[in-house]
Amino acid sequence: MAKFDLAILGGGPGGYVAAIRGAQLGLKTCIIDKDKLGGICLNWGCIPTKALLKNAEVYHTIKNADTYGITVGNVSVDFKKNIKRSRDVSNRLSKGIEFLMKKNKITHISGTGKLISKTSIEVKNGRKTETVEASNIIIATGARPRTFPGMELDGKRVISYKEAMVLDAPPKKMIIIGSGAIGSEFAYYYNEFGTEIHMVEMMDCLLPVEDADVSKEVEKSFKKSGIKVSTSTKVLKIESLKTKVKVHIETNGKEAILAGDVALLAVGVTGNIENIGLEDLGLKTDRGSIIINEYNQTNFQNIYAIGDVSGPPWLAHVASAQGHVASDHIAGHSPKPVDYSNIPGCTYCHPQVGSLGLTEAQAKDAGHEVKVGKFLFQASGKAMAVGDTTGFVKLVFDAKYGELLGAHIVGSEATELIAELGIAKALEATWEDIAMTVHAHPTLSEAIMEAALDAFGSAIHQ
Repeated sequence: MAKFDLAILGGGPGGYVAAIRGAQLGLKTCIIDKDKLGGICLNWGCIPTKALLKNAEVYHTIKNADTYGITVGNVSVDFKKNIKRSRDVSNRLSKGIEFLMKKNKITHISGTGKLISKTSIEVKNGRKTETVEASNIIIATGARPRTFPGMELDGKRVISYKEAMVLDAPPKKMIIIGSGAIGSEFAYYYNEFGTEIHMVEMMDCLLPVEDADVSKEVEKSFKKSGIKVSTSTKVLKIESLKTKVKVHIETNGKEAILAGDVALLAVGVTGNIENIGLEDLGLKTDRGSIIINEYNQTNFQNIYAIGDVSGPPWLAHVASAQGHVASDHIAGHSPKPVDYSNIPGCTYCHPQVGSLGLTEAQAKDAGHEVKVGKFLFQASGKAMAVGDTTGFVKLVFDAKYGELLGAHIVGSEATELIAELGIAKALEATWEDIAMTVHAHPTLSEAIMEAALDAFGSAIHQ
């Protein structure tokens, strides 16, 4: 029977980061996973989807090369090679995680794990079964696509993001149910390669968790690119037929049927809490998530839960941050808990979206008197030079103290630009701190400085 200081169930961005951090702190560590290390993020989510989206971006640039004074002849797409590049990137990174395990002397145990006591995990791999003993356990089993009755996945006509990433060819028509990050990214990707896209969203706007102005900008851009959008629309059921799919919808009390080649279900995820021994052990859960404290401890002090299995926000960088906190706490340190009010959310469609903190509406609902600053990329010299002036930077400040409450960027490189504002918010920066920090010219980041100036009536370039 193998014995460890720390056993981690799940090898995604939460699990493998926690394992490395635990090993750095001197804990004898093992990581248990039935699949390739890296989890959904590295193998089927964050990384390979960004490779696909880069492919779409390159194709878009080539199709519009005449804008830059470049004439391109006949352009063809090898879609299988397009997909293969994404898979190659994923496989290379997964091997890199394996290397990091060896480098940090972490034992990788392949198989399906189940807690059989508060200090032991039973691991099955085919006919082989072994028991792992550990003084501390971190559960990092991730999540899977959410489904609803009448909207079951079949992997052929009704698909999840996994199948959407490896289709042999772009379908002629795709119906996407859900307009969060997954739905919006695949809408952009397949639309760029010629698929007719129809997005169906139950809420009254695309990207419903974003600031209202951001959602409107993305919807406007999507419609301009030919993507059809039905908001405030409920999906009643999905019929998966031999050669097509039928999506039954209801909008304002009126029912209709959308027909397509394939339907992509992108309505969120649910934690993998089943069949890992939680019920028998008495580990507390709530609405499909394991209950944790600020250090990611469950109701058992030596058992921790991180990442998607512990509930929203379901983001890879949250899982990694939680992994750091959990391993530090296990090692006897006093880590700073994750600040969930300052988590960046990124959507990599075109235009990109990066946001953190409170939306304008949320800030007002919380009782703040707010000052809002906005700077359009139309007025940015760098955006003009790059050839992409879609979008804006919007900053929400507390009017009394000038403190940054929320930041919302839609446009080119928004997912990179948002990091500056995460640091600013963590340091409780005011509008003046941001406005008076000299930003290099010409850069897209100048729009952040200008938005801060605009909030208090001092914008220079608009």
